[in-house]
Amino acid sequence: MKITVINGTEKHGVTCRLKELFLEEFGDRAEVTEFYLPRDCPNFCRGCVSCTLRGEDTCKDALYIGKIDRSLREADLIVMTSPAYVFHVTGAMKALLDHFAFRWMPHRPAPEMFGKRAVIITQCLGAGAKSAAKDIRHSLSWWGISQIGTFTGTLMGGIFWDELTERKRAELTGRIKKLAQKFAGMDYTKPAPTNLAVKIKFTVCRRMQKSLHEHDPEYLDGKYWAQQGWLGKGRPWKQF
Repeated sequence: MKITVINGTEKHGVTCRLKELFLEEFGDRAEVTEFYLPRDCPNFCRGCVSCTLRGEDTCKDALYIGKIDRSLREADLIVMTSPAYVFHVTGAMKALLDHFAFRWMPHRPAPEMFGKRAVIITQCLGAGAKSAAKDIRHSLSWWGISQIGTFTGTLMGGIFWDELTERKRAELTGRIKKLAQKFAGMDYTKPAPTNLAVKIKFTVCRRMQKSLHEHDPEYLDGKYWAQQGWLGKGRPWKQF
């Protein structure tokens, strides 16, 4: 199986250690591809909307985004990690999520995403891990992913693993291992089920795209939906 990991920071702190503990459960049966931000996506999205209007290949950062996009689509499991910075994901992770606006359901979602599984790992000193996880979960859901596991850790002191008390390390290890065992035990030869919330989002976007395509058959998003067969009876969660 293939796992793609997006790390919201290059710092090897507690979040990094939690990710490593999670991946250990998969052993040698997983081929892991990791991206570290901002190294592997160093630039901010400038909001030019070229990706949505003219295609993702026209983005100024297409070289970076295309590589990550391909890895995400090929992965059986996506792991997104980020410590919480002021109650949200890191600026580098937010920049990446902004770059992927073209993959949101109102535009051109990848059909492969509707069968994906994903895990979010966040932690912080004090409060904020849950809101940081929500930032990522929001995007994943609008990409079409339904089965999303979330780990949120709260630290009371120390920002590196060795600085934590033995009791805190044991607590975090136990919780992340439990989540890892759940996802490692899944059957990745079968696509993840698509839940009602994602189907409702798809239905609303389908109606919008159908109207846009009828008005302008060359409009990029509507044309994409038509090519996928989604303006008719085709549905992405039935394509696997």
